Amino acid sequence: MQRLLVLGLIALATGAHAQTARDTTSPPTRAVPGFALSGYAEASYQYSTHPNGSTIAGHVYDRYQNQFSLDALDLVADRPYDPRTWSAGLHAEILLGQNATVIQSNGLSLGPQGDVPQLYVTLNAPTPNGNGLQIQVGRFATLLGLEVIEDVANPVWSGGSQFIFLEDFTSTGAQLSYRFGPRTDVQLRVSNGWDAVQARNSGKTVLGRLGLYPDTSSSVALFGYTGAEEFGNAAALRSGAEALLWKRFAASWNVWLQADYGREMANAALPDSTRDAQWWAFGAWFSHDLTPTVNVAARADYLADPDGARTSGAFGYPANRGQRVGSATLTLNLRTWTGALVRPELRYDRSTIAAFGPHPSQLTAGLGVAYLF
Repeated sequence: MQRLLVLGLIALATGAHAQTARDTTSPPTRAVPGFALSGYAEASYQYSTHPNGSTIAGHVYDRYQNQFSLDALDLVADRPYDPRTWSAGLHAEILLGQNATVIQSNGLSLGPQGDVPQLYVTLNAPTPNGNGLQIQVGRFATLLGLEVIEDVANPVWSGGSQFIFLEDFTSTGAQLSYRFGPRTDVQLRVSNGWDAVQARNSGKTVLGRLGLYPDTSSSVALFGYTGAEEFGNAAALRSGAEALLWKRFAASWNVWLQADYGREMANAALPDSTRDAQWWAFGAWFSHDLTPTVNVAARADYLADPDGARTSGAFGYPANRGQRVGSATLTLNLRTWTGALVRPELRYDRSTIAAFGPHPSQLTAGLGVAYLF
């Protein structure tokens, strides 16, 4: 059954198109009757000065020390709806490779290196302003944050701490989307929980987003969420808020700022199950086009996890009762070769504990090479 699902999605994707939320480097699309197609293939290499064995702690896709990695073959099918009529659309995405391993959800298995990050149907109800009200049901990528699962769309190559530790990768449920006009839109999502196709308990997780667009060169997005995420416990809520700001300066400079705060009620899943846990984080990105084919991007982020709720034993970090970790990343985005994206990167991570082997810091060098279609 799993093999049939994979083959079916691949067949569908050969006649379809990708949605990449907040996409700053969208691959070209190719239209076929009723559908469009996009995707990418990616491989990489990475090396850390202080790995935890074969793992680079605190990293997600670039997590294998001194290895060449077959990261991703991403295929996306999209049949758009018409916002002016009673219409329906379909969006399907399949991800194969080592990136798929880390975003897999409870209740869905395509093997150790396969996943379906998005698979949903959109039902559109026309509205007087012509934008329509969209009702979407299925599995979605997160609404939170700047960075997305499809790393070719992110300003920098490696995933930051906010993307890895403070956001869900995917959720399964239903969503309402509405654009009031050119300045405001909203989304409301109800799901089985963070990274859960099969619900962990009897509760549901609610996530809302408000998007504001003062002009064509700036935006503000405000998020809020709450829900129980522990197996068999619908009472221990995880709640949080996030703000994301974007500003373009001139034609070639972009800046993003993101702030997060979260809290989780005491439960058995936390390092200290007798107390509530909280966390907060800040991130800043900038991107500048040096030439039409050369872009430089940087990120600085800081995550405070004083109770160890988000980082203890996660993504290569040792078990801990709390830490604060920051990183600085510089990526060169090269589009010299038609259809290809080449991304050499340097990254420095530092923690308040010995998170990187016996050391509090590490320096990582990496290279991602992707072909976009």
